[in-house]
Amino acid sequence: MIALEALIGYFALLAVCFLILFCVVLYATTKPYPKVWRHKDENYFYNFHTGEREMFPSLSDDWSVHLSIIVPAYNEEERLLPMLDECIEYLERRKRFGFTYEIIVVSDGSTDGTVTAAQNYSCKYDTVRVLSLVKNRGKGGAIRLGLQSARGSVLLFADADGATKFSDIEKLEASLQQILGCDYTKEPEKVASSDAVVCGSRAHLEKEETAKRSIFRIFLMHGFHFLVWLLCVRGIRDTQCGFKLLTRKTARTLFNALHVEQWAFDVEMLYIAQTLGLPITEIAVTWTEIDGSKVVPIWSWLQMGRDLGLIWLKYRIGAWKIAKVKSD
Repeated sequence: MIALEALIGYFALLAVCFLILFCVVLYATTKPYPKVWRHKDENYFYNFHTGEREMFPSLSDDWSVHLSIIVPAYNEEERLLPMLDECIEYLERRKRFGFTYEIIVVSDGSTDGTVTAAQNYSCKYDTVRVLSLVKNRGKGGAIRLGLQSARGSVLLFADADGATKFSDIEKLEASLQQILGCDYTKEPEKVASSDAVVCGSRAHLEKEETAKRSIFRIFLMHGFHFLVWLLCVRGIRDTQCGFKLLTRKTARTLFNALHVEQWAFDVEMLYIAQTLGLPITEIAVTWTEIDGSKVVPIWSWLQMGRDLGLIWLKYRIGAWKIAKVKSD
């Protein structure tokens, strides 16, 4: 019995030593601030209306349109079209009343006809721009570069599958107005220099979706939600919905500090926002599952679980730090 207790104590001590060594190595080999690489060709888009390549603006510039929509797209030539049709039809109606917008489709190293499909819209609408990345960066990386190329007072990123009803942006806009006490279409300068994050949410659909899924997928889903709550973000039931609205200042703050470029980037983004005390709301949106998801049920969940652990650990030991942005 004594020998068994000694053996258990030995392995416990060994595990603690290994953990300490792992943290030391992790701290020593990790860069505290993200270094964003961008190929020189990714600084430009082709303007079909002038027939010239033009340089994207910078997120550090002043706003010049009311709303920027960032659409990350990896091999989405089929699902992208109905999404853009719905989005543009809605926004063109609002444009008649002085509303200004832009759509930036970010092709994340696509190998199909995504770029061509998006450029077909650029030919028709001067409000649509295409950012073609030379290699796949991951959803978070694609959104970051899209946001950093945007002109909006407020910025929305929306998935290319069109799973969220686009007109539900009005629900997010109402929440934003409630947070800030002003309307970005009437006071865009004030809103652009304020802080807020509004998250579209599918949490109200959880019971309905649970009924459609296998026990294993339900286990993975709830396990992921528990890890998010335990390690990173509390108070937000659905961190992964790809329909989020940010002010220009907040987008600059969060995505200059963001390290994760894969699926779990939303969690780190919200972790940073909560750490900085930025106002965050969660609003239910209309959502329909669309065939063709790029999420591989087991592998993607394992990757996200790993990333959650690393987000928690790296910030906890100080290996990652939140980059400070100069105030407006």
